[in-house]
Amino acid sequence: MEHLLGLLRVHIHRGINLAVRDVRTSDPYVIIRMGKQKLKTRVVKKNINPVWDEDLTLSVSEPLPVKLEVYDSDTFSLDDKMGDAEFDIQPFLESIKMHLGNLPNDTIITTVKPTRTNCLAEESQIKLIDGKVIQKMVLRLQNVERGEVEIQLSWIDIPGSRGL
Repeated sequence: MEHLLGLLRVHIHRGINLAVRDVRTSDPYVIIRMGKQKLKTRVVKKNINPVWDEDLTLSVSEPLPVKLEVYDSDTFSLDDKMGDAEFDIQPFLESIKMHLGNLPNDTIITTVKPTRTNCLAEESQIKLIDGKVIQKMVLRLQNVERGEVEIQLSWIDIPGSRGL
């Protein structure tokens, strides 16, 4: 625990226009990974525009990239991959380090633009909302014909941790 910086809460909001892997539909779920950590959402049956609205929490010791993978749940065979995306948490962590808690609500701290090296489908703003640093992202899935996933990052400080 002495190397822990804090906890990254990843709110997996929804999937948009995901790939079809069953007959006319899919049964999607999301896995997020950072380092050796792996967390999974529930399966949403028969839906290519699923709403998960689930919080998955990762322990952060160092600013590793987060990998997101979408799969189609299958009962009698291996689950089908429906794309993946990777995102860098460094801009988010840098915004937290600024300790901007005294700024007005809904202040934009910084904007992360889509590039060839990230999976952003559109600009992502890091904002101060109710005293917390929040980043909403729309990730374009790679290695698949279509699909996006909307997520939101927030930070949880751990008392006694190294902190940011």
